[in-house]
Amino acid sequence: MAHRAVLSPEHFGALLRALRDAGHQLVAPTVRDGAIVCADIDGLADLPAGWTDIQAAGTYRLQRRADGAFFGYSLGPQSWKQFLFVPQLRLWQAQREGTGFTVHTAAAPPPRLALIGVRACELHAIAIQDRTFIGGAPVDPDYAARRAALSILAVNCAQGGGTCFCVSMGTGPRATAGFDLAATEILDGEHRFLVEVGSERGAAILACVDGATARSSDIAAAERTIEQTAGAMGRQLDTTDIQHVLSQYDHPRWNEIAARCLACANCTLVCPTCFCSTVSDVTDLTAQHAERWRRWDSCFTLDHSYIHGGSVRTTTRARYRQWLTHKLATWIDQFGTSGCVGCGRCITWCPVGIDLTEEVGALRSGPAATQRAGEE
Repeated sequence: MAHRAVLSPEHFGALLRALRDAGHQLVAPTVRDGAIVCADIDGLADLPAGWTDIQAAGTYRLQRRADGAFFGYSLGPQSWKQFLFVPQLRLWQAQREGTGFTVHTAAAPPPRLALIGVRACELHAIAIQDRTFIGGAPVDPDYAARRAALSILAVNCAQGGGTCFCVSMGTGPRATAGFDLAATEILDGEHRFLVEVGSERGAAILACVDGATARSSDIAAAERTIEQTAGAMGRQLDTTDIQHVLSQYDHPRWNEIAARCLACANCTLVCPTCFCSTVSDVTDLTAQHAERWRRWDSCFTLDHSYIHGGSVRTTTRARYRQWLTHKLATWIDQFGTSGCVGCGRCITWCPVGIDLTEEVGALRSGPAATQRAGEE
C-alpha cells in the first residue's frame, strides 16, 4: 500500500474492521446525551455522521449538517487522556494474613485500544503527557503499559471550532506526528478519505484494505481542507513573551477573574494535558482488606495545595492564577513546552464563560503593560 491512499467511506469502514480484527478495541467519537463523546464502537455506523457542534464561551450544542461527514465537528467535551492517565487507578491492595498484610500490586494487562478520530491538538496533548509520565525517571508503569498498547488513527480537522486556537499554539489543524494513520475527510462532490501512514503498524493495517493510490488532486483537496480550517479559528492567542505577561502576579485582572470563577474545576477536567491527582486509602469494615487509589484532582480544589498546617492557595484568585500561569508559562520552564494545545475546551465548558485568550489579552494590555510602555 502506498504512503498515502484514498478510501471511500465503505473502505474506511473496512479499515476500522481491520483494526478490530487485529485485536484492537475501537474507541471513537459517537453521539450520546446531546454531545459527541468517546466510547466503544463496533464500526462506521457508530460515528457521528451528519453532526456538527456549535461552541462558544460557556456554550455547546449539536446541530445537523447538510452532508454526511463523519468527522464534521471540532471537539467534544472528553479528551483522550482518560484512556492513558485514567480517572481512577488502584495502585495496590492488601489482605490481612495472620498478624500482617500481603500487598498485591499486579494489575491486569491494559486493553489494546485503537483511538479513532484523534485531532492534531490532541496528539500534541498526548506527547505532552508522555513527557510527564514516561519522559524521564520515574516512569509511571500504568501509563507506560497503556501507551504501548495504543494505536492511533488521527483525523485532520475540516472545520475550526468556535473556541479553537490551535494555530496560535502551533498544534494544528494538521496532524504531523504521533499517529499510526492520519485521515483527511474530503467532501467536494466525492466523499472520500485521504489516509497517510505514520508508522509500520499503520502501514500493516492499511495494507489489509482495498484502496487507491492518492492522486495529486486528492492531495490538493486535502491541503485545501486543512488550510481553510487553519483560517477559520474561533480564537487567537498571542504567545509573545507569555512568561513575562503572566508573571504580573499583582495585576488587578486576577481579582476580576476571581469574582467570576466558580472554582468548579471544569477547565482542568476537560483539559487534555492537566495531570493533577490525589491518593486515598480505603479499607473495609472488618479491617481485613485495604486499597490505595489514585484519582484525578484539580489545582482548583482547596485541598490540592494542602500541606501540614493548611492550604497554600486559599483564594479563588490564587488558584486561577496558579492554573493559568502554570498552563501557559511555567510549564515551559518545567517541561520545555506550553501546557496548552489550543483545543478551547476550557472556554466552552466554563459555566461562566471565562475565556483564557481574553484574559491573557487583558493582562497583556492592562495597567501594568501600559506602565511598562511608558517606562520604555
